[in-house]
Formats: sequence, C-alpha cells, structure tokens
Amino acid sequence: MRRIVGSVRHFESAFRHKNCKYSTAFMRRINPLIDVNQRRAHKLTFNTRVDKYLWLEFSILRALSTDAATVTNGDVNKAGPLVEYERRIAVGELMDGDMCQLGTLRELQRLYDELVESADACKLDRYSASEKSGRSRWLWSRFIPQSSYSPVKGLYLYGGVGTGKTMLMDLFFDQLPDNWRKKRIHFHDFMLNVHSRLQRHKGVADPLEVVAGEISDEAILLCLDEFMVTDVADALILNRLFRQLFSNGVILVSTSNRAPDNLYEGGLQRDLFLPFISTLKERCVVHQIGSSVDYRKMTSAEQGFYFIGKNLSSLLMQKFQQLIVEHKAGPREVEVVMGRTLQVPLGANGCAYFPFDELCDKPLGAADYFGLFKNFHTLALEGVPIFGLHNRTAAYRFVTLVDVIYDNKARLLCTAEGSPQELFDKIVSVADAKHMAPRTSSRSRRSDDSDLCVDNELGFVKDRTISRLTEMNSKEYLEQHADLLAEKQLSQEIADTDAVQA
Repeated sequence: MRRIVGSVRHFESAFRHKNCKYSTAFMRRINPLIDVNQRRAHKLTFNTRVDKYLWLEFSILRALSTDAATVTNGDVNKAGPLVEYERRIAVGELMDGDMCQLGTLRELQRLYDELVESADACKLDRYSASEKSGRSRWLWSRFIPQSSYSPVKGLYLYGGVGTGKTMLMDLFFDQLPDNWRKKRIHFHDFMLNVHSRLQRHKGVADPLEVVAGEISDEAILLCLDEFMVTDVADALILNRLFRQLFSNGVILVSTSNRAPDNLYEGGLQRDLFLPFISTLKERCVVHQIGSSVDYRKMTSAEQGFYFIGKNLSSLLMQKFQQLIVEHKAGPREVEVVMGRTLQVPLGANGCAYFPFDELCDKPLGAADYFGLFKNFHTLALEGVPIFGLHNRTAAYRFVTLVDVIYDNKARLLCTAEGSPQELFDKIVSVADAKHMAPRTSSRSRRSDDSDLCVDNELGFVKDRTISRLTEMNSKEYLEQHADLLAEKQLSQEIADTDAVQA
C-alpha cells in the first residue's frame, strides 16, 4: 500500500512540475523554426492550449519509467542535478567545459542520491511530517528532550563571484521532489524572517527554540543563497539557531563567497560567532568552486539602462516615463516587515523612481528593499556616487540593494558617476591596502588617499556587486526579465478570466 501511495505522489509531482524536461526539450527543438519576434507569443499559446495534453503524456511516461527503474534495479542516478546539467548542455542552455562546475555537480549529485536513499529517515515527505506547530514542539520538548540529527550531511559551496554557485544550487533544488519539505531562500530574506518570528514569539521563555521548531517543521532541506554575515545581531543568534535546527534534523545547502573560517571576519564580538563555524563544518561538507571564470561578464553587456555622468536626471526620468507608458506616476507607500512602511517618491506600472540618497543614505536595510521589490519589478535610481570613506555606509546599503534586485530578477535603470568598477575603486581590503605602492610625495599621497576606504568586508563583496551590475545591464538579463513579466501578466489574465467565469 505504501508503494502505491508513493507512486501516486510521484505521478502528481510529475504532473505538477512546471519545468518538465520533455516539454523544455521539445520547445528547444521547435524554437529555431519560429521567428524571433513571434517566439514569446508562441510560447504563451503553447503553454495554455492543447499542447498541455502532450505534457501530460510525457509526465505519465516519465513517472512510470522512473518508478519501474527504481523497482527493477534501485538505480538512483536516473535523475538529479548532474543529469539535468548534462541535458542543458546538450540543448545549448549552458556552456560546457568548466571542470570546477562539474566537480561541484558531482557533490550535488552525491547529496541528491543520499537524500533519495534516506528520504524516510530524514523525514523529507511533507505528507508524513509532524503537524505540530513550533510552539507546541517547544512545549513538548520541555517534558521529553529530543535530538534527531539528520543521517545526511549538508553542503556548503563557496567560491568567487559569477562562478555559477546560485545557478548550481537552483538546478539542484529544482530536481527535488515536490512533496519534500524543502525551501530555497536568500540569506538576507531568511534572517529577516527569523527576526520577524522572534518578534512574534516575544515573551516565550526561549523564542529562538520556538522559531527553530517552526522552520524545521516547514523545511527539513534548507537552501540558503549568498550566506554572508555582516550584522552583529545575526552573528550572535546564528550559533544557537543552527545548533537547534541541526538537532531538529535540518539539512543545510548554502552558497557563499567566503570559506566558513572567513565568515564574519573582523566583526564585533566574533569570538561568540566562532562556535557556529565549528557547527557548520561539522554538519556540512565544505566544497570550493575554484573557477576563475565570471560567467556574468561573459554576457553581451551593453549600456542600455546604465548611464554614466552627472546631471542626467532628465534622461533617467525620460526612460522612466517610457516604461510606465500611459500610467501616471505618483508617491506610493509599500509595507515591509513588522508593520513598517517605505515611502516611494514616484511609482507606477510596476516601476519605482528614487534619488540615490532617498534609498541608500537613509537608515534602510534589506527588509525595506525586499518590501520594495514585492511591489515593483523595476527601479530607476538617480545619482549613484563614487564610493569611498565619506559614504561607506551608503556603499554597504547599495551592495545590499543590488543583491536584492538580483535575487528578485528585477530591472535596474540608473545614472552613476562611473562604471561599476569605478564606483568601488576607492574601496580596498586591508591586504590590498598593504600592497598599494607608496607615493613619492607625502602631500600627493594625502591628496590621493584622503577618501580611500579600507574595509575588509566591503572590499571583499564589491566584486560581487560589480559583477551583478554588469550582468543586470546585459541583453540576456533584460530579455529574461521581459519573459518573466510576460509570464506574470499571462497568469494574471488567466486568474482574472477564471474569476469572471466563477
């Protein structure tokens, strides 16, 4: 009976899977025959008309063949991130030949296989998961202390900017069964959610344990993108939070630019953070992606929405008006976390307009930026300055803002005083500062270095920001953004039609 129920769930998972491999390959074969200007219209009609029956046929065959393979020989290597990676290379979606990425894919495939084999032991199936809430779990644990470490270790991926960490983790996550308790979230967003939950459980003897119970009830497999600790409040709770999560059986998969030993380097009260690093290395396999290739900079970067120079506000406003079309822009207010709101100077048709100082010189953070992009898909940002010692705090906020824009696959229009590289020329790490050539004249050195900002964390993350700014201005990124908008518009039209018919 259990096998029959599992097969039915497998069938339902295949039926619901939005990224059906067969349909994707089919579209890849017919796309070259379609005129470029008609491709989007064809894709939308293909997804919404009779071709769905072809998808259903493929899904049924896939579910049955996978189940049969499992019964006959127990081979778990018929699916997974490595298989999908090879398929994408075969159809031309990805470049071939990066041995560092292949090494990482083997680690992800190994983890995928272990999870499939130990799914029951790890309690991954959401339908057999406990229905207890986080607070009920906490109350129950007062009487019967529980500790259930997962038999499978997680994976911590780190490497340079643009090496494909996020793409590889998403590829891994998308191959996991839909009925598993899994969650993929940006680290900034995850910590905002944690703080929001802590506020909600204020007054409980140990709110952090309650929050850990809630998170582990929702997701046993937790995928965190861009693991980067800069906030002292985050640093002080991470050790206890993850010790409790791991004790509840949570498996962590994360990406980061930094090795575990370099997390929160030079941060306040770092000695209290060090136990977390030990816990992280104990519960995760640490793997470095050593590729020196920045794939973001290999896109066809253009100066489409990134305008260099001063006094270009009229040009940016003109571009903004073109995007909102006939809609009238005006002040807007958006909600962020814990009842706070963010004032938008101008907003219309999914587009928001901000002067730089309104968004990065005020005491705003990731919560405000996430709230902004839950309501808008495009940001016009006026007057991004060259960063240095005098505006270091604004530089930190700009880095966070770019991370949130990129994670939401949103679009950025901006005017700036220099290229992405030039914006951060005066930001250096301690190691870089030591290797800078001394000036022949102390007067010239004071003049040249008066605004030099020596900041380890900022000097480390600036490469990621430069890389992302470059990619977000590429033709490929902007086309992807347009496709996402078209899909959302279609979904909204279908929902409106269904509402009228109901």
